[in-house]
Amino acid sequence: MKLELKSRWKKLGRLEKLCVIVLALYLVLLALVPKVGFTAFVQFFAIVLLAWQLLRLVRFGLRKVIWRLRNRLVVAYLFIAVVPILLILTLAGLGAYMLALNMAAYMVRSELDRTVASMREAAAVLRDALPKSRAEILRRTGEIYAERFPGMILLIDDQGTVLEWPESAGIGQSPRVTEDSSGVVKRNGRFYAWSCIVKDGNEFLAAVPLSRRYLSRIAPGVGDVYFLRGYTRYGEPAGAEHKPDFSYKATQEGVTIDQEKFELQAVGREPAAGTLVAPANRFDLSVRWFSLVRAVSWEAPRQRETALLMIHTRLSALLDVIMSQNSDRIQGALPIAFFAVFIAFLIVEMVSLIIGVSLSRTITGAVHSLYEGTQRVMKSDFSHRIAVKGNDQLAELNTSFNAMTENLERLLAVAKEKERLQAEIEIARQVQEQLYPKSAPILKNLQVTGLCQPARMVSGDYYDYQLVEGHQLAIAIGDVAGKGISAALLMSAIQSALRMELRTSLEAVAPAPASANGFHLSTGRLVSDLNRQLYATTSPEKYATFCLALYDDETGMVTYTNAGHLPPILIGDGGVTRLDVNGTVVGAFPLSRYDESKIQLHRGDLLVWYTDGITEPENEYGEAFGEDRMIDLVSKNASLPDGRIIEMLMDSVRQWTGTPELFDDMTVVIARKN
Repeated sequence: MKLELKSRWKKLGRLEKLCVIVLALYLVLLALVPKVGFTAFVQFFAIVLLAWQLLRLVRFGLRKVIWRLRNRLVVAYLFIAVVPILLILTLAGLGAYMLALNMAAYMVRSELDRTVASMREAAAVLRDALPKSRAEILRRTGEIYAERFPGMILLIDDQGTVLEWPESAGIGQSPRVTEDSSGVVKRNGRFYAWSCIVKDGNEFLAAVPLSRRYLSRIAPGVGDVYFLRGYTRYGEPAGAEHKPDFSYKATQEGVTIDQEKFELQAVGREPAAGTLVAPANRFDLSVRWFSLVRAVSWEAPRQRETALLMIHTRLSALLDVIMSQNSDRIQGALPIAFFAVFIAFLIVEMVSLIIGVSLSRTITGAVHSLYEGTQRVMKSDFSHRIAVKGNDQLAELNTSFNAMTENLERLLAVAKEKERLQAEIEIARQVQEQLYPKSAPILKNLQVTGLCQPARMVSGDYYDYQLVEGHQLAIAIGDVAGKGISAALLMSAIQSALRMELRTSLEAVAPAPASANGFHLSTGRLVSDLNRQLYATTSPEKYATFCLALYDDETGMVTYTNAGHLPPILIGDGGVTRLDVNGTVVGAFPLSRYDESKIQLHRGDLLVWYTDGITEPENEYGEAFGEDRMIDLVSKNASLPDGRIIEMLMDSVRQWTGTPELFDDMTVVIARKN
């Protein structure tokens, strides 16, 4: 036994050992000196250590419990479904409770305002009476209003001559107000709804005592309504005016609001007058709510006091009043429908929880089977198969796992095939690089430089230049719709077709004289022939933008046809000029017509052809690089070599996008007139 205790003691950590020592010390002190302060300190320290150890045990237990995926899913369902529902129900109940209390206060205050308005009407009747008939009007008005307002008081103060109704009211004198006043007034410790109208120095007053019985009657069905008895203000004389700070404190003895203390008894210790309805169910609790009412003092009308109105009611009573259950059967059915929906929601929630737990079992079973299968695969056992049950996604997952093990060898073969395809694409890239011009033709007055950088291994952009008749140069640029292998194939087809068209056209017009522009060839006819050939030899969805220009080195004249391509830019002493677009794309429509345009190059002019891979890339804010930035960059660096200008332009586009990966092929051709 001693050896077992020693072994267990050694297994304990430092905190566990400290907890045992402190607990033992506390038990000894509790037996010897229980009332010493040091014993209380040790007790507190022991409680803290025990709480910490309990927390560690709970964490350890939770880790053990939720290690299995099934238990983890159950806990997740509790947090995802049950806890939010409970919080929503609590919030809805609290909101309904607060709304009901405020509705009760609103109904009572509304009826109190109507009472004050009635007092104002009665005082107005007295004001409008002729002096000789005031006594009769006073009596008749009191008799008319007395049935609705029991204990009503009417008073006329005519320059010190006071008329009262009833004669036994015993008011004595008016409150001596200097202007019209209405609301709630406090007189001899009781509250009245009153209105006092001043006319020509005379006062006309109507008031009704706000007794517990009267207040409970003005809002039928609400419950017991009364003013709380008396108050005491701390640090201030009674009746002094002050600004409210809205502080609140409730105890069993009373309520303190705004440094004023109210006892939880009715004014004048009046007995309960309103009758609370019987509870509709065990959850139909009686509630009490307060409403602050600002009152004036009869003796000093300029001083305002705080009156606290207590409302004692039930939630079912408020619901009956709001829904008008006695007068409208449809409205009375709303609470029943609400509770029916609530019960239905609760049932659905319970059923959902059960279904969720059941589904979690199927999920965890499938995951466990997959876990075993992966362990077998890790050991290179590809013959293991998972038992497939059911016809759902989990069954499909198990089937997919079985298919995966069957196809592993096939996937290895596919990987080898992919490597072979990559090698072939690399060969295609090398072949395409051979299609681009290796070097620019040498002319006396023109220098041409071009560069294409593909977005992928192969490009759909195209550019070419070829000498025609010794001193003439054909320059072409195009952009095939799409990317990848298909675009590269169409690009090579365009190059072959163009060179064939150039050769065929030169042979056809060899004996003929040159046209007015100095060329035997027509760019419009060449592009039209190219369009028909592409339309006939490619699929309908394949097309390209294309621009063909013929330059005469002796005259400096450029004749061009732009088939839907971005307008080339001419930069020179005359400013910046965007060249024309003479027709639509090639390869899309068989009968498209293409015109020709001419432009004269002067010494120092730069003619720039480009594709949309230069102008359309966007930065992180969605703003395109644009032609204006391209023109500005080329213009500022026009003195640099053409190859350096193209490199700077492409680097600027990469910096603009903020990523080294190209979104589209970038191609630029620059012709400089020497």
